[in-house]
Amino acid sequence: MSEVLIEASNVSVSYRMSHDRAGTFKEFTFQLLKRQVTTESFQAVDDVSFTVSRGETLALIGPNGAGKTTMMKVIARVLPPTAGRVVVRGVVAPMIALGAGFNAELNAIENIVLLGTLLGRDPAEMRQRVVPICEWAGLSEFMDVPIRSYSSGMLARLGFAVVSDVDPDVIVVDEVLAVGDEAFQRKSFDRLQDLMTGGTAVLLVSHALDKVEQMADRVMWMDKGKIRMEGDPIEVIAAYRASVGE
Repeated sequence: MSEVLIEASNVSVSYRMSHDRAGTFKEFTFQLLKRQVTTESFQAVDDVSFTVSRGETLALIGPNGAGKTTMMKVIARVLPPTAGRVVVRGVVAPMIALGAGFNAELNAIENIVLLGTLLGRDPAEMRQRVVPICEWAGLSEFMDVPIRSYSSGMLARLGFAVVSDVDPDVIVVDEVLAVGDEAFQRKSFDRLQDLMTGGTAVLLVSHALDKVEQMADRVMWMDKGKIRMEGDPIEVIAAYRASVGE
Protein backbone atom coordinates (compact mmCIF):
# COMPACT_ATOMS: atom_id res chain seq x y z
CA MET A 1 0.00 0.00 0.00
CA SER A 2 1.38 3.43 -1.00
CA GLU A 3 2.27 5.90 1.71
CA VAL A 4 -0.48 8.50 2.22
CA LEU A 5 1.03 12.00 2.24
CA ILE A 6 -2.17 14.10 2.18
CA GLU A 7 -5.13 13.13 4.32
CA ALA A 8 -8.18 15.42 4.55
CA SER A 9 -10.98 14.20 6.84
CA ASN A 10 -14.39 15.93 6.88
CA VAL A 11 -12.86 19.33 6.17
CA SER A 12 -15.12 22.38 6.20
CA VAL A 13 -14.26 26.08 5.80
CA SER A 14 -16.83 28.77 6.50
CA TYR A 15 -16.65 32.56 6.42
CA ARG A 16 -18.69 35.24 8.13
CA MET A 17 -19.90 37.86 5.65
CA SER A 18 -21.26 41.27 6.63
CA HIS A 19 -24.11 42.81 4.63
CA ASP A 20 -23.72 46.25 6.19
CA ARG A 21 -21.98 48.96 4.17
CA ALA A 22 -20.00 51.05 6.65
CA GLY A 23 -18.07 53.90 5.03
CA THR A 24 -15.15 53.72 7.45
CA PHE A 25 -13.66 51.30 9.93
CA LYS A 26 -14.76 53.65 12.74
CA GLU A 27 -18.35 53.55 11.49
CA PHE A 28 -18.22 49.75 11.23
CA THR A 29 -16.90 49.55 14.82
CA PHE A 30 -19.80 51.66 16.12
CA GLN A 31 -22.28 49.46 14.24
CA LEU A 32 -20.62 46.35 15.65
CA LEU A 33 -20.75 47.68 19.23
CA LYS A 34 -24.41 48.59 18.78
CA ARG A 35 -25.05 45.12 17.33
CA GLN A 36 -26.25 46.65 14.09
CA VAL A 37 -24.00 44.48 11.90
CA THR A 38 -25.79 41.67 10.09
CA THR A 39 -23.63 38.69 9.18
CA GLU A 40 -24.20 35.50 7.25
CA SER A 41 -22.17 32.29 7.15
CA PHE A 42 -20.80 31.20 3.77
CA GLN A 43 -19.67 27.58 3.44
CA ALA A 44 -16.68 27.59 1.06
CA VAL A 45 -15.79 23.92 1.70
CA ASP A 46 -18.38 21.51 3.08
CA ASP A 47 -17.35 18.18 4.67
CA VAL A 48 -14.69 17.18 2.13
CA SER A 49 -12.55 14.05 2.59
CA PHE A 50 -9.82 12.61 0.36
CA THR A 51 -6.28 11.23 0.39
CA VAL A 52 -3.28 11.53 -1.94
CA SER A 53 -0.51 8.92 -1.85
CA ARG A 54 3.16 9.21 -2.70
CA GLY A 55 3.64 9.48 -6.46
CA GLU A 56 -0.07 10.15 -7.06
CA THR A 57 -1.63 13.21 -8.70
CA LEU A 58 -5.13 14.32 -7.68
CA ALA A 59 -6.67 17.17 -9.68
CA LEU A 60 -9.51 19.36 -8.43
CA ILE A 61 -11.83 20.74 -11.10
CA GLY A 62 -15.07 22.70 -11.02
CA PRO A 63 -16.50 26.17 -11.66
CA ASN A 64 -15.21 29.35 -10.06
CA GLY A 65 -16.36 29.53 -6.45
CA ALA A 66 -16.55 25.76 -6.06
CA GLY A 67 -14.09 25.76 -3.14
CA LYS A 68 -11.05 24.39 -4.99
CA THR A 69 -8.58 27.15 -4.11
CA THR A 70 -9.84 27.29 -0.52
CA MET A 71 -9.19 23.57 -0.22
CA MET A 72 -5.71 24.06 -1.68
CA LYS A 73 -4.93 26.76 0.89
CA VAL A 74 -5.97 24.44 3.70
CA ILE A 75 -3.65 21.69 2.41
CA ALA A 76 -0.81 24.24 1.97
CA ARG A 77 -1.28 25.30 5.62
CA VAL A 78 -2.14 28.84 4.59
CA LEU A 79 -5.71 28.62 5.89
CA PRO A 80 -6.93 26.62 8.90
CA PRO A 81 -10.10 24.55 8.46
CA THR A 82 -13.20 25.55 10.39
CA ALA A 83 -13.90 21.88 11.05
CA GLY A 84 -12.28 18.57 10.23
CA ARG A 85 -8.70 17.40 10.19
CA VAL A 86 -5.83 17.71 7.70
CA VAL A 87 -2.56 15.77 7.82
CA VAL A 88 0.23 16.58 5.35
CA ARG A 89 3.43 14.58 5.69
CA GLY A 90 6.85 15.73 4.52
CA VAL A 91 8.18 18.83 2.75
CA VAL A 92 5.45 20.87 1.03
CA ALA A 93 6.00 23.11 -2.02
CA PRO A 94 2.99 25.46 -2.36
CA MET A 95 2.51 26.85 -5.88
CA ILE A 96 -0.66 28.83 -5.22
CA ALA A 97 0.11 32.51 -5.83
CA LEU A 98 3.38 32.79 -7.71
CA GLY A 99 5.17 35.92 -6.56
CA ALA A 100 3.41 36.07 -3.19
CA GLY A 101 5.98 36.86 -0.51
CA PHE A 102 8.16 38.96 -2.81
CA ASN A 103 9.18 42.51 -1.91
CA ALA A 104 8.90 44.82 -4.93
CA GLU A 105 11.74 47.04 -3.74
CA LEU A 106 14.24 44.15 -3.52
CA ASN A 107 16.04 42.55 -6.45
CA ALA A 108 15.79 38.92 -7.57
CA ILE A 109 18.74 37.79 -5.46
CA GLU A 110 17.28 39.24 -2.26
CA ASN A 111 13.79 37.97 -3.04
CA ILE A 112 15.00 34.43 -3.69
CA VAL A 113 16.54 34.33 -0.21
CA LEU A 114 13.45 36.01 1.29
CA LEU A 115 10.91 33.65 -0.28
CA GLY A 116 13.04 30.60 0.40
CA THR A 117 13.28 31.59 4.06
CA LEU A 118 9.49 32.09 4.23
CA LEU A 119 9.13 28.57 2.86
CA GLY A 120 11.28 27.24 5.68
CA ARG A 121 14.58 26.79 3.85
CA ASP A 122 18.04 27.71 5.05
CA PRO A 123 19.02 31.27 3.94
CA ALA A 124 22.63 30.18 3.33
CA GLU A 125 21.44 27.38 1.05
CA MET A 126 19.15 29.78 -0.83
CA ARG A 127 22.09 32.14 -1.48
CA GLN A 128 23.92 29.23 -3.11
CA ARG A 129 20.88 28.49 -5.28
CA VAL A 130 20.44 32.06 -6.58
CA VAL A 131 22.35 31.61 -9.84
CA PRO A 132 20.75 28.30 -10.96
CA ILE A 133 17.30 29.59 -10.00
CA CYS A 134 17.75 32.75 -12.07
CA GLU A 135 19.18 30.76 -14.96
CA TRP A 136 16.17 28.40 -14.98
CA ALA A 137 13.78 31.34 -14.85
CA GLY A 138 15.62 33.09 -17.71
CA LEU A 139 16.37 36.09 -15.51
CA SER A 140 20.17 36.00 -15.24
CA GLU A 141 20.45 39.45 -16.82
CA PHE A 142 17.97 40.93 -14.33
CA MET A 143 19.27 39.54 -11.02
CA ASP A 144 20.25 42.97 -9.67
CA VAL A 145 17.10 44.77 -10.84
CA PRO A 146 14.33 45.59 -8.31
CA ILE A 147 11.44 43.31 -9.18
CA ARG A 148 9.00 46.24 -9.27
CA SER A 149 10.19 46.63 -12.86
CA TYR A 150 9.44 42.97 -13.73
CA SER A 151 6.53 42.01 -15.93
CA SER A 152 3.90 39.62 -14.55
CA GLY A 153 5.44 36.84 -16.63
CA MET A 154 8.90 37.46 -15.17
CA LEU A 155 7.46 37.41 -11.64
CA ALA A 156 5.66 34.14 -12.37
CA ARG A 157 8.85 32.55 -13.70
CA LEU A 158 10.85 33.66 -10.68
CA GLY A 159 8.19 32.49 -8.23
CA PHE A 160 7.85 29.09 -9.87
CA ALA A 161 11.62 28.66 -10.04
CA VAL A 162 12.04 29.36 -6.31
CA VAL A 163 9.15 27.19 -5.13
CA SER A 164 10.01 24.24 -7.36
CA ASP A 165 13.75 24.37 -6.61
CA VAL A 166 13.48 21.61 -4.04
CA ASP A 167 12.69 17.91 -3.90
CA PRO A 168 9.34 18.07 -2.09
CA ASP A 169 7.16 15.27 -0.80
CA VAL A 170 4.01 17.22 -1.64
CA ILE A 171 3.27 19.87 -4.28
CA VAL A 172 0.14 22.03 -4.10
CA VAL A 173 -0.43 23.63 -7.51
CA ASP A 174 -3.13 26.19 -8.30
CA GLU A 175 -3.46 27.26 -11.96
CA VAL A 176 0.30 27.34 -12.57
CA LEU A 177 -0.25 25.68 -15.94
CA ALA A 178 -2.15 28.78 -17.09
CA VAL A 179 0.51 31.31 -16.02
CA GLY A 180 3.07 32.87 -18.34
CA ASP A 181 3.69 32.38 -22.05
CA GLU A 182 3.53 29.07 -23.88
CA ALA A 183 7.26 28.38 -23.50
CA PHE A 184 7.07 28.91 -19.73
CA GLN A 185 3.99 26.68 -19.48
CA ARG A 186 5.82 23.87 -21.27
CA LYS A 187 8.89 24.31 -19.08
CA SER A 188 6.87 24.35 -15.83
CA PHE A 189 4.84 21.35 -17.00
CA ASP A 190 8.06 19.40 -17.67
CA ARG A 191 9.42 20.26 -14.22
CA LEU A 192 6.19 19.13 -12.57
CA GLN A 193 6.34 15.90 -14.53
CA ASP A 194 9.90 15.29 -13.30
CA LEU A 195 8.85 15.85 -9.70
CA MET A 196 5.87 13.54 -10.06
CA THR A 197 8.05 10.83 -11.58
CA GLY A 198 10.31 11.11 -8.53
CA GLY A 199 7.49 10.12 -6.15
CA THR A 200 6.05 13.50 -5.19
CA ALA A 201 2.37 13.65 -4.29
CA VAL A 202 0.59 16.37 -6.26
CA LEU A 203 -2.66 18.21 -5.54
CA LEU A 204 -3.53 20.22 -8.65
CA VAL A 205 -6.20 22.81 -9.46
CA SER A 206 -6.63 23.80 -13.09
CA HIS A 207 -9.24 24.79 -15.65
CA ALA A 208 -6.95 23.38 -18.38
CA LEU A 209 -8.90 20.13 -18.59
CA ASP A 210 -6.78 18.62 -21.37
CA LYS A 211 -3.66 19.03 -19.22
CA VAL A 212 -5.51 17.64 -16.19
CA GLU A 213 -6.55 14.57 -18.15
CA GLN A 214 -2.94 14.09 -19.20
CA MET A 215 -1.40 14.56 -15.75
CA ALA A 216 -3.87 13.32 -13.15
CA ASP A 217 -4.30 9.83 -11.73
CA ARG A 218 -7.63 10.85 -10.19
CA VAL A 219 -9.93 13.85 -10.60
CA MET A 220 -12.24 15.32 -7.98
CA TRP A 221 -15.05 17.56 -9.24
CA MET A 222 -16.10 20.15 -6.65
CA ASP A 223 -19.27 22.21 -6.77
CA LYS A 224 -20.54 24.62 -4.09
CA GLY A 225 -17.98 23.37 -1.60
CA LYS A 226 -18.87 19.69 -1.94
CA ILE A 227 -17.43 16.74 -3.87
CA ARG A 228 -19.79 16.06 -6.75
CA MET A 229 -17.80 13.25 -8.38
CA GLU A 230 -14.40 11.60 -7.95
CA GLY A 231 -12.59 8.95 -9.95
CA ASP A 232 -11.09 8.26 -13.37
CA PRO A 233 -9.96 11.50 -15.08
CA ILE A 234 -11.64 10.75 -18.41
CA GLU A 235 -14.99 9.89 -16.81
CA VAL A 236 -15.06 12.79 -14.34
CA ILE A 237 -13.93 15.38 -16.89
CA ALA A 238 -16.52 14.13 -19.41
CA ALA A 239 -19.27 14.43 -16.80
CA TYR A 240 -18.12 17.92 -15.83
CA ARG A 241 -17.96 19.08 -19.44
CA ALA A 242 -21.47 17.74 -20.06
CA SER A 243 -22.77 19.66 -17.03
CA VAL A 244 -21.41 22.97 -18.33
CA GLY A 245 -22.46 22.35 -21.92
CA GLU A 246 -19.02 21.87 -23.48
